[in-house]
Amino acid sequence: MKVGIIRCMQTEDYCPGTTDFLMIKNRKGAFEGITEDIEIVGFINCGGCPAKKVVLRARELVKRGADTIAFASCIKKGTPIGYPCPFAEKMMELVKAEVGDSVRILDFTH
Repeated sequence: MKVGIIRCMQTEDYCPGTTDFLMIKNRKGAFEGITEDIEIVGFINCGGCPAKKVVLRARELVKRGADTIAFASCIKKGTPIGYPCPFAEKMMELVKAEVGDSVRILDFTH
Protein backbone atom coordinates (compact mmCIF):
# COMPACT_ATOMS: atom_id res chain seq x y z
CA MET A 1 0.00 0.00 0.00
CA LYS A 2 1.26 3.45 -0.90
CA VAL A 3 -0.65 5.98 1.13
CA GLY A 4 -1.04 9.72 0.84
CA ILE A 5 -2.47 11.41 3.93
CA ILE A 6 -4.57 14.55 3.72
CA ARG A 7 -5.11 16.47 6.92
CA CYS A 8 -6.85 19.60 8.16
CA MET A 9 -4.91 22.79 7.63
CA GLN A 10 -6.29 24.17 10.92
CA THR A 11 -4.48 21.51 12.96
CA GLU A 12 -1.02 21.97 11.43
CA ASP A 13 0.20 24.40 14.07
CA TYR A 14 -0.01 21.87 16.90
CA CYS A 15 -0.33 18.40 15.39
CA PRO A 16 2.74 16.93 13.69
CA GLY A 17 0.86 13.79 12.65
CA THR A 18 2.63 11.54 15.14
CA THR A 19 -0.45 9.43 15.88
CA ASP A 20 -1.17 9.00 12.16
CA PHE A 21 2.33 7.63 11.63
CA LEU A 22 2.09 5.38 14.71
CA MET A 23 -1.17 3.91 13.42
CA ILE A 24 0.58 2.96 10.20
CA LYS A 25 3.65 1.58 11.98
CA ASN A 26 1.59 -0.44 14.48
CA ARG A 27 -1.17 -1.43 12.01
CA LYS A 28 -3.95 0.06 14.12
CA GLY A 29 -6.94 2.25 13.40
CA ALA A 30 -7.71 2.37 9.68
CA PHE A 31 -4.59 0.27 9.00
CA GLU A 32 -5.60 -2.69 11.16
CA GLY A 33 -5.60 -5.92 9.20
CA ILE A 34 -3.44 -4.61 6.38
CA THR A 35 -0.70 -7.14 5.81
CA GLU A 36 1.12 -5.58 2.86
CA ASP A 37 3.96 -3.11 3.32
CA ILE A 38 2.80 0.46 3.84
CA GLU A 39 4.75 3.33 2.35
CA ILE A 40 3.85 6.97 3.01
CA VAL A 41 4.16 8.89 -0.24
CA GLY A 42 2.94 12.22 1.12
CA PHE A 43 1.42 14.08 4.06
CA ILE A 44 -0.32 17.30 3.09
CA ASN A 45 -3.15 19.54 4.24
CA CYS A 46 -6.48 20.10 2.50
CA GLY A 47 -5.60 23.63 1.42
CA GLY A 48 -7.79 25.40 3.94
CA CYS A 49 -11.52 25.85 4.32
CA PRO A 50 -13.57 24.87 2.46
CA ALA A 51 -10.99 22.30 1.30
CA LYS A 52 -10.01 24.64 -1.51
CA LYS A 53 -7.13 22.59 -2.86
CA VAL A 54 -7.99 19.05 -1.79
CA VAL A 55 -8.69 17.73 -5.30
CA LEU A 56 -5.44 19.14 -6.65
CA ARG A 57 -3.53 17.68 -3.71
CA ALA A 58 -5.16 14.25 -3.96
CA ARG A 59 -4.37 14.20 -7.67
CA GLU A 60 -0.73 15.00 -6.91
CA LEU A 61 -0.50 12.26 -4.27
CA VAL A 62 -1.79 9.73 -6.82
CA LYS A 63 0.61 11.08 -9.43
CA ARG A 64 3.42 10.45 -6.93
CA GLY A 65 2.36 6.84 -6.47
CA ALA A 66 -0.42 6.77 -3.85
CA ASP A 67 -2.88 3.93 -4.32
CA THR A 68 -4.64 4.93 -1.09
CA ILE A 69 -5.75 8.34 0.16
CA ALA A 70 -6.25 8.51 3.91
CA PHE A 71 -8.04 11.47 5.42
CA ALA A 72 -6.43 12.11 8.81
CA SER A 73 -8.74 11.83 11.80
CA CYS A 74 -8.67 15.59 12.29
CA ILE A 75 -10.95 15.94 9.28
CA LYS A 76 -13.88 13.67 10.06
CA LYS A 77 -13.43 13.07 13.80
CA GLY A 78 -12.09 16.50 14.71
CA THR A 79 -9.12 15.22 16.69
CA PRO A 80 -7.24 16.86 18.36
CA ILE A 81 -9.22 20.13 18.33
CA GLY A 82 -12.64 18.58 18.91
CA TYR A 83 -14.10 20.18 15.80
CA PRO A 84 -14.75 17.96 12.77
CA CYS A 85 -14.55 19.60 9.38
CA PRO A 86 -17.98 20.77 8.22
CA PHE A 87 -16.82 20.09 4.65
CA ALA A 88 -15.55 16.53 5.30
CA GLU A 89 -18.24 14.64 3.38
CA LYS A 90 -18.10 16.96 0.37
CA MET A 91 -14.30 16.88 0.41
CA MET A 92 -14.24 13.08 0.33
CA GLU A 93 -16.90 13.00 -2.37
CA LEU A 94 -14.83 15.34 -4.57
CA VAL A 95 -11.65 13.34 -4.04
CA LYS A 96 -13.39 10.04 -4.81
CA ALA A 97 -14.77 11.51 -8.04
CA GLU A 98 -11.31 12.76 -8.99
CA VAL A 99 -9.20 9.67 -8.26
CA GLY A 100 -11.72 7.02 -9.26
CA ASP A 101 -12.33 3.52 -8.00
CA SER A 102 -8.74 2.36 -8.40
CA VAL A 103 -7.65 4.43 -5.38
CA ARG A 104 -8.71 3.27 -1.92
CA ILE A 105 -10.14 5.98 0.34
CA LEU A 106 -9.80 5.81 4.13
CA ASP A 107 -11.96 8.33 5.97
CA PHE A 108 -9.90 8.32 9.17
CA THR A 109 -6.50 7.21 10.45
CA HIS A 110 -7.08 6.62 14.17
